[in-house]
Amino acid sequence: MPRELLLLRHGKSDWKTDTDDFHRPLKDRGKRGAQRIGVWLLQQKLIPDLVIASPAERALVTAEKCCKVMGIPASRIKQDNRIYLAEPGRLMEVLADCPAETQRVMLVGHNPGLEMLLKYLADKPPSIPPDGKLLPTATLAQLLIPDTWESLDQGQARLTQLLRASSLPKKFPFPAPNGEEGRDRPAYYYTQSSVIPYRVNENGVEILIVRSSQDKHWVIPKGIADPGLSLQESAGKEAWEEAGVEGRVLEEPIGGYSYPKWGATCTVTVYAMEVSRQLSEVEWKEDHRGREWVSARKAASMLRQAELGPLVLALEERLSRD
Repeated sequence: MPRELLLLRHGKSDWKTDTDDFHRPLKDRGKRGAQRIGVWLLQQKLIPDLVIASPAERALVTAEKCCKVMGIPASRIKQDNRIYLAEPGRLMEVLADCPAETQRVMLVGHNPGLEMLLKYLADKPPSIPPDGKLLPTATLAQLLIPDTWESLDQGQARLTQLLRASSLPKKFPFPAPNGEEGRDRPAYYYTQSSVIPYRVNENGVEILIVRSSQDKHWVIPKGIADPGLSLQESAGKEAWEEAGVEGRVLEEPIGGYSYPKWGATCTVTVYAMEVSRQLSEVEWKEDHRGREWVSARKAASMLRQAELGPLVLALEERLSRD
């Protein structure tokens, strides 16, 4: 059975960031480009069985953004150091190591390696676009492979699609891949979860609040529900990433609210979490934000989102009864 190879060059990166090449991040435009490619793959029913990405930040984030739109959790992306700034020979080694039963592989990496690999594998020279760029950032090449990954060799693939993210619709379909409504972000962005971290001690019920990313308000951990994770699991993930705490997230949500963002309405499901571990300030990657344990009543008055106040007080009452 023929196999398919998807070559995806990373999205537009941010050259203004003061960092080395390996850690250079994506620009917002690069993230959206990766997501548009993901939407197109989902619409065409071309979801890859295996995704292999360069561990360089701009390539790995491209893979993550593209995959999440397709419902593939980031944990399923395989990182391979051989892809970073690789020559075609190294990329061929990566492909040769793919499991024999894998039908569709997506390789996310860099130029000039990907472009050289495309020319090496294609059975006829690819047509060069008018601007002279064969594989610019956030561009996908689809190739049909007649035989096994291990036996793949020069000139054995047929190029069937060369797609630039810039040619795709700017808006994302909602609520489904072929939905008629267009939104500023992918559909899954509008479903979010949040967590109220708490502990009970001699002072009563205490709530952990954190500063917002821009250090303007006091908030609790909140984020987009990751594809592949339940809302409850996503809430625990946000607590770890934004507040540096982990513990038992209660199974049933304690409430929710909605707010406008990205040209539409985001819905947030709120959970409570009994904290069992807290990273030190040195270990916590978000230590620049600041965090503070306060009484439930103080938290209710300090949190920016008005709907959270009653939820915090209701949680305190419930825990006090228990």
